Amino acid sequence: MKIFKGPIITCDAADTVYQYLVEKNGTIEFTGNSLPEHYQGEPVTDLGEKALIPAFTDSHLHFTSYALFSSTLDVREAENFSDLSDILKRYIHDTGCKIVFGFGLSAHSLEEKRMITRKELDGIEKKRPLMLVKYDGHACVANTAMLDLLPAGIKGLRGYYPETGQFFQEAFFKAVDFISAKVSPVDLLKHMRTAVDKMAEKGIGLIHPAEGVGFPLDLDVDLVRFMAGGLANPFLFRIFFQTMDIQKVVKRRLPRIGGCFATALDGCFGSLDAALNQPYENDPGNAGILFYEDEALVDFVQKAHDKGLQVQLHAIGDRAFDQATRIFERVLKNNFREDHRHSIIHAFMVTPRGLEICAQYHIGIAAQPSLLHQNLEPLSYLQEILGNRALGMCPFRTMLDMGIHISGGSDAPVSLPDPILGIHSACNHMNDSESVSVMEALRMFTWETAWAGFDDKTRGSLEPGKKADMAVLNKNPQDIKKEALSGLKVESLVLEGTPYKKGQGLGNLLWKALFNRRR
Repeated sequence: MKIFKGPIITCDAADTVYQYLVEKNGTIEFTGNSLPEHYQGEPVTDLGEKALIPAFTDSHLHFTSYALFSSTLDVREAENFSDLSDILKRYIHDTGCKIVFGFGLSAHSLEEKRMITRKELDGIEKKRPLMLVKYDGHACVANTAMLDLLPAGIKGLRGYYPETGQFFQEAFFKAVDFISAKVSPVDLLKHMRTAVDKMAEKGIGLIHPAEGVGFPLDLDVDLVRFMAGGLANPFLFRIFFQTMDIQKVVKRRLPRIGGCFATALDGCFGSLDAALNQPYENDPGNAGILFYEDEALVDFVQKAHDKGLQVQLHAIGDRAFDQATRIFERVLKNNFREDHRHSIIHAFMVTPRGLEICAQYHIGIAAQPSLLHQNLEPLSYLQEILGNRALGMCPFRTMLDMGIHISGGSDAPVSLPDPILGIHSACNHMNDSESVSVMEALRMFTWETAWAGFDDKTRGSLEPGKKADMAVLNKNPQDIKKEALSGLKVESLVLEGTPYKKGQGLGNLLWKALFNRRR
């Protein structure tokens, strides 16, 4: 038994803050402002100026990709091409890798204000195949050795530009699939284990990973499931399989389908292919791309919905958002299910009609607030391509006032999985009228994600009967000015009443995973 003395920020429906919480056998047994007599005399942990909150959550990230890039090559700190060259050469020297695969390239954060080209990459590394994925996860650039390595079929797809070495749309997805398959399962498992520890340091205990990025036989999906079963800590995964092949999901008895990649309806702002209702300000002939016709999507979503699956669709531009809401509305009219919890990922640009559909049919939004405040895609760039529309992005206040569920995530590796940065961004929206309160932001990264994954009965808030998944913050966020929220720190994470312990050995993880699999 453990007794904590407040502030206990419950994140319940009434935003209750208590003075006491009692945990016993991994479950919250009591919350209140005075300690019942039968607990008197038991040791009490006095939080002082600290605060106890539910463990954080992440409602959308690409876990395998984050695990791979966070443990290998991340180039987002490069300030110019010279920095980038130094980072690449040092990584190649230190690792001796045969294929160089990195993440985080951005024209906006580099002094040159443009993407590096194939020929310039050849000047850095000519022998080893080299590919750098853009920060938005929707494009990449490769050197000549990499182009020579890729299968011929990729080169005939939309989005392949051999002169610059850049890949977009279908060509990008297939190229990344091909290179991802070169990573050994053992190395990938090691990276995954490290990634869980990194997220736990940020107070995260539950994630919704979008998996299925082209590994042979969907290895990433099965490896994440395998690893999750072997973790010594009860860190939870609720996998969304990024596929339109419903049988793959049903065969694995997974209840969720969708995400990005195969279930992305459009591209992104960084590549100017997010689908817009009005053309880009800096490219009047371009309004982005919708990857699917309505009928193809209706067929997929209807079949998945009728099978009882929970569906997520990626939509960034307002034309894609309209398509997603239009499809969900048609499907739900055909076969209404009250508690489906389907959702739209990102929803950066929205429309009044689309929001009305979300409110009416309880379609959730899996949002990434921290993407509004990153130098890899700054507001100045968004205003350049969108004009005044940029300030209307991610209207969190409007959504909440309409009763729409917003769950908070990171889209890692696009941004790092750090809920405190997400909370800070949601409370400090670039359009202040769309900012939310501290308590609303906390719920986005706790209870709302639990709700979005059907975990709200057991997790997401500090209430009697729920699992004791909790995080200790160094300060009470309610006592901090919203402009200073990014300075909050997570001091510890408790999952089912037990402090999180990092550094689980690979052998121990494999043994536990195999034991759980047999059982």
